[in-house]
This record gives sequence, C-alpha cells and structure tokens, in this order.
Amino acid sequence: MQIVIGIDIGGTKCAVSFARYGKDQIEFLDKVKVKTKTDDFDGAMQEFITIIRHKLKEQPSWKLCSIGISCGGPLDAEKGLILAPPNLPQWDHVDVFTPLRQAFGVPVMIQNDADACALAEWNFGAGKGCRNMIFLTFGTGMGAGLILNGELYTGTNNLAGEVGHIRLAEDGPCGYGKKGSFEGFCSGGGIAKLGRMKAKEAMEAGKAPLFCRSEEELDGISAKSIAEALEQGDPLAAEIFDIVGEYLGRGLAVLIDILNPERIVIGSIYARQKAVLDKNMKKMIEKEALGVSGKTCRIVPALLGERIGDYAAVSVGMKAYEELYIQKAVV
Repeated sequence: MQIVIGIDIGGTKCAVSFARYGKDQIEFLDKVKVKTKTDDFDGAMQEFITIIRHKLKEQPSWKLCSIGISCGGPLDAEKGLILAPPNLPQWDHVDVFTPLRQAFGVPVMIQNDADACALAEWNFGAGKGCRNMIFLTFGTGMGAGLILNGELYTGTNNLAGEVGHIRLAEDGPCGYGKKGSFEGFCSGGGIAKLGRMKAKEAMEAGKAPLFCRSEEELDGISAKSIAEALEQGDPLAAEIFDIVGEYLGRGLAVLIDILNPERIVIGSIYARQKAVLDKNMKKMIEKEALGVSGKTCRIVPALLGERIGDYAAVSVGMKAYEELYIQKAVV
C-alpha cells in the first residue's frame, strides 16, 4: 500500500498524518499529534522521525512514497529551510530536508501553508477541476496560494501570493507592517484592530458596543468577540463587517484583474461570515473589477474545514512524489 505522509507545522502544535495514495484521491489512515513544544526544533524533528518509524514498523504493508511539509513562511522551499516565521521565531534557517531524507530515503517537499492549502482545496476541495484558482487564508493573517494554468505558482523566490501586503487605503488598521493593507482590513488580527479603533470612537461618543463596554476591555477585543456581538445585533459590529466586506471586495478586484481566475476560494473567517461579507464584497467587485473577468470568477468558501491542515501537508507530499515520477518518466 502506497503511503504519503504529511507534517503540518503550526506555531503552537504539529501533527503527522498518514494517507493512502491513489489516483486523484487519498484516504487518511492515521494522525499523530506531536507532543514536543514547537520552540524546540531538534526535539520536534526527532519526534517526527520517531513517529514515522514507529508507524511504519507497526504497519509493514505500508510503502512510504514521500513526505510533505506545510509550514508558515518565509521558507527556502528548494533547500528545505524554514527561515524564522513569525509564529516560529526560533526556527531560523533550520534544515528539515536532510534529517528526513537520511532517515527514510524518499522525496521530501515543503511549501508555505497558504500554498499547501491551495493545493489541498484544488485537489480535494472547492477548487477541484479548476485550472486557474486563488486560495486566500483570511485567518490570523491574509495570504494567498496561486494555481495558474494547472500548476502551483510560487514565484522567483517563493514569495508569490503575499497579497496581504497590498495597500488598499492610505490609512487603516495595520497588517503585514503596512497601514491600510489587505491584511489590515481582512484578517483576524486586522478585524480586531479595526474593532479597537471603532470601539474607542464609540465609547468617546457615549455609545459603547456589546463587544467592549469599557476602555479596560479594549485589549481583549478579537474578531471572534466582534462576530459574537454581530449575532446579537450590535450595530457597530455590523458596521465593522461592512467595512471588512468592502475591502475584501477591493482586494479581490485587484486579484481578478491581474490573474483572471475562474475561482477564488477563501477560508476561515469568510467561510464563517459569508452571508455578512458578500453584500459589500460583491458590490465592490462589480464596481472595481473588469466586467467580463468579474463575472467569470466565482467566489466560494473553502470546503475542507478544520482538516485543511492535514490535507495541505499530504497534498505537498503527493506533489513531491508526482514530481519524482515525472522526472523518472522523462529520463
């Protein structure tokens, strides 16, 4: 039985997934959560290897084909280096390829989490069947994975898709180190910052919102608390999400005009708040994007939900194996 392994590396937790690999499909067989704290690279890497060895020994019929890794960037994907991502600051220029290749002798590939999730949604989720697709994370941050002409596009040095850095307004919440950026308006962190700005203004006018009753509560504002207030009918929460929807539409219009995708798949916050965000988002796309391109592109929520990290890492493993197979066929 051909097996692909996916290692999902997050800022606070990691997991190793085992999946049976078949043509255009996978079947998850097992998943093991890593116990080592993520601030210990050597310990985490050794635990990855131990978990894999133990599982392969336990299942002698499994034939390991490849290993895929999904991790937040920046990365050097060709050399297999993790370059101190914000959520893993102590993983600075650490080599993940060498120990895994030495231990198992199979192809190993790493992609940043947005690219890996794009592969997952393209192979198994809302982007299946597309040749030109954009995946947007819209979670803690705003990043993109690009599928162009049926291939993952990563750019000259793996920095394609950093859409969160696009400035959409001269002023606004700061995201990706830039005021008024796409990430500043359309991310969990950005929505929280926008909420703090609006709540402070409201309280100064004597109209405290449901999600913040006093200045002492300002630091505790989050995208989740604003969404909960929205469900309770809070007008300021509704105003905030109207703003987010507007700037989501502005950002999407830029991507639609430049890349002319047939589908944009958006995860996390959009998947949960689609009904609220769609109104202003669609208005801005109609206003800003080229008419034919805008009408061609469907905007849909991601389908893989809470398991997208597992699918993402395994999808990178599938790509590693397929590229090796193609190289052998050419030779």
